[in-house]
Amino acid sequence: MIYLDNAASAPVNLRALEAAMPFMTENYANPSSAHTAGREAALAVIEARERCASALGALPEEIFFTSGGTESDNLAVLSGTLKSPKRKIVTTQIEHPAVLNIISELERHGFEAVYLAPDADGIINVSSVAAALDDNTALVSVMAANNEIGTIQPIEEIAELCRERGALFHVDAVQAVGNVPLDMRTLKADYLSVSAHKIGGLKGSGLLFARKGAPLCPMILGGGQERGIRSGTENVAGIAALGAALEDVTRNISERVEKVTALRDLLITRLESIPRSRLNGSRTKRLCGSVNFSFAGTDGETLVLNLDLFGICASSASACSAGKQTVSHVLKALKVPEEYLGGSLRLSLSEHNTREEVLKAADTVRECVERLRNS
Repeated sequence: MIYLDNAASAPVNLRALEAAMPFMTENYANPSSAHTAGREAALAVIEARERCASALGALPEEIFFTSGGTESDNLAVLSGTLKSPKRKIVTTQIEHPAVLNIISELERHGFEAVYLAPDADGIINVSSVAAALDDNTALVSVMAANNEIGTIQPIEEIAELCRERGALFHVDAVQAVGNVPLDMRTLKADYLSVSAHKIGGLKGSGLLFARKGAPLCPMILGGGQERGIRSGTENVAGIAALGAALEDVTRNISERVEKVTALRDLLITRLESIPRSRLNGSRTKRLCGSVNFSFAGTDGETLVLNLDLFGICASSASACSAGKQTVSHVLKALKVPEEYLGGSLRLSLSEHNTREEVLKAADTVRECVERLRNS
């Protein structure tokens, strides 16, 4: 198998697995229990919170554990709006559905939303954010890197702008963590979302960074866990794994990025040689492992299934929307020509991939594209 779907879910990090195993095989205790096993589980949650905070340049009390990126995004958007007298939200047309859908729901409850368009390379212009801000803006939500095309957004400049203009700023960093340096001591965002299984942790866990003093609006009420912000018995194994994975993936970023970027550029060069192909998004301002191509005269889902027959794992869009037979809202926002809209392919690499795998994958994509066009 050649696994090129790391943006959907990454291989489990060995350190993360080691951190999780004791709480799946030896200590099953509820961290709210008063006995020794319960206290040990509670200590694991405390230690994981400290590891996550250190990895992000945050304070432990600014880390709230969730079930993953979607919950973190929802929690951030609701927290940044429901407790504010302001009624306007600024976001982009290319956000993850976890952001777009909760904002759409808020619109049904009287909020105004502005959806900024990207340029042809998939980049949001800071000046467009500035033009959309006014005294009624409660929250701005812009992802650090796009989950489909991998383009990296100027979140540092947007954060500065929001701070100056008195608007809260949320960053969906699910794809960016571990690929782009993120330090909350210098990045002036109020909220930042992280998902464990994108960085080598376990599915079903994640976190929200909420800067000290930023409003928080609980979505899940119950026993008062996570300081009353996210009730429910903690996923101790998932939280312990997240702490280890986040610590590991934020260490030596530059070394890993250099290796994966070389593989990415090789793959782009090979795929560009296929007739009637199109690279979606900026060639350079993109995540090191993200490649998104469209091939005229093909269907993306069919291409993915054909590649699967050759043992190559890929996707045609976000894993959260795959299989729904809808045109990517991201590609539509980029104004990708009609002939390329339906034939998109997302290949996402990691440091575990090799040059040989990239070359084989590129040759197989060419073969499958040619077969589909001739069928």
